[in-house]
Amino acid sequence: MFPSPDGLWSIGELAEHAGVTVKAVRFYSDRGLLPEAARSAGGHRRYGPEALDRLRLIRSLRTLDLPVPEVGRVLDGDDVREDALEDAVAGKLKELGSQLAALRWREAALRLIQDCTPEERADRLRLVGAVTVPPSTAALARFWKNWLPPRLPARLTSVLIEHSVPQPPAEPTPAQVLAFARLHAFVSGPCPGTGRGQPAVHRSDTGYRPAVLYDGLREAHELASAEMRAQRPPRPGGALDCFVAAYARSRGTQDTAAFRRLLGEQLAADPRIDHYWQLVAELVSPASGPPEPTLGATHEWLRAALDAQVSRTAA
Repeated sequence: MFPSPDGLWSIGELAEHAGVTVKAVRFYSDRGLLPEAARSAGGHRRYGPEALDRLRLIRSLRTLDLPVPEVGRVLDGDDVREDALEDAVAGKLKELGSQLAALRWREAALRLIQDCTPEERADRLRLVGAVTVPPSTAALARFWKNWLPPRLPARLTSVLIEHSVPQPPAEPTPAQVLAFARLHAFVSGPCPGTGRGQPAVHRSDTGYRPAVLYDGLREAHELASAEMRAQRPPRPGGALDCFVAAYARSRGTQDTAAFRRLLGEQLAADPRIDHYWQLVAELVSPASGPPEPTLGATHEWLRAALDAQVSRTAA
């Protein structure tokens, strides 16, 4: 197998046995991935029998689209570093996932444009063209940072944004692409709270402590979600009591009929972002079965339950 007296291959012989070009062997050698065993009297590279297996391994790693520096980290000396290989493969899988997500988004966006009327096309092109591929939720997160009251604890802000910002579906339908594009356009405009007043709980002159409120509302929304999944109409009960109690605690007062009446009036007067939650519902709506309640939907359920109870009490 090794015709040379010294049992070594020339660069051309190694390339022939490996099925690659001499240029490729020289490239990997120059970058230290394929060490040569010796040099001939004329200064030509010579390779030992282990070079063939190493060259095949290099080709396999390159076939996986690992960049040359990554291949070098995997081939540490004469050994294969398993930890470096796992990191490199994980990195390529993440990169590939992002590429696939972008392709799926583009496909759904193209179908959205293909299936609309000529009158709708210009508007849809404008909406879709404003969204990055794959889509980013950064604009939605900025919207909520502007909408939420200032000086909330970082932990609480993070939790609220996590529950308020929907993630684009991995395999979107054209309708979901349109919903996200409209959502992106909505949050990229002037914040609905800016210049028109914020909800009462956000203002320092109303006596509320926003951090106390938002920390206490989580259980109320979970209970309301369960009511909505069971398809129950807005009604008095544990969810509403928990909801009102959170507001009462944040203001340092008692849950009374008078407070419930005042709270109902304040919530009715608050700026609304219903359009945001309608688009979120369209975006996250499952292909089959009832939609998962959004925070906006549970808030409206709780408000309706409060209004109904206050009306009955007044009657």
